[in-house]
Amino acid sequence: MEKLPKLGLPIVVLIIASFIFLSKSYVNIQYGEAGVVWKRFGGGTVTTDAPLSEGFHLIAPWNRVYTYNIKQQEEFESDMRVLSSNGLEISLDVSVLYQPKIDELGMLHKTKGENYLNIVIAPEIRAVARSVIGRYTPEQLYSTKRDAIQNEIFEETKRKVEGQHVQLNAVLVRDVTLPASIKEAIQRKLTQEQEALEYEFRLEKARQEAEKVRIDAEGKAVANRILAASLTSNILKEKGIEATIKLSESPNAKVIVIGNSKDGLPLILGNQ
Repeated sequence: MEKLPKLGLPIVVLIIASFIFLSKSYVNIQYGEAGVVWKRFGGGTVTTDAPLSEGFHLIAPWNRVYTYNIKQQEEFESDMRVLSSNGLEISLDVSVLYQPKIDELGMLHKTKGENYLNIVIAPEIRAVARSVIGRYTPEQLYSTKRDAIQNEIFEETKRKVEGQHVQLNAVLVRDVTLPASIKEAIQRKLTQEQEALEYEFRLEKARQEAEKVRIDAEGKAVANRILAASLTSNILKEKGIEATIKLSESPNAKVIVIGNSKDGLPLILGNQ
């Protein structure tokens, strides 16, 4: 009976050790994640093999697995203070869509670590945004150049992070906030420009209308001159005779006096 307690303690220790051993011998990778294996006795971070995919995996208990989110993620940089080309301070809100390169996940873990967002992407996006914004005036930032600025920031940041084992998918300029006085001045200028364009439009329309009236008048004048030149006395007499014949053939009562007037045309005294 005295031997049982002596045998029981090692058994308990063995059970606990076995439980710890087994708990360290597997890993479960969730959806949208991948695992990087770190081998204590095998050279550290594994960079040559593909990362562990989703699901259940057995590992040696003395090794470790670091899981990474490999889905597209968004980093929001708000209220970034940058200077325009003329030295005015502007507030910028930018979103960055990114994800790690799956086939380079081991190298990302070895060279940058789990905090790669703050080591690679965030510093670069801030630096590039300041550089790009510094090329434009507040008016360009406020109105016409938003898409161009967004594209420039994306392309330049993408080149900066190339070779650092991350994939940049998009950069979105969410908001550009100018000083209130500058914003009001730009809005007044834009309003004045629109009014000037509207005034020019009205002037051009009036010029077109005047030109149309002039062309119509000239056309009528030319037509009248041609008609006047073509109406000789003989033609008038002929037309008068034709009209007299038609009147005489109508059933209505009338009195036609044939005289020797200046134009030689008959005179119609009355009809019913």
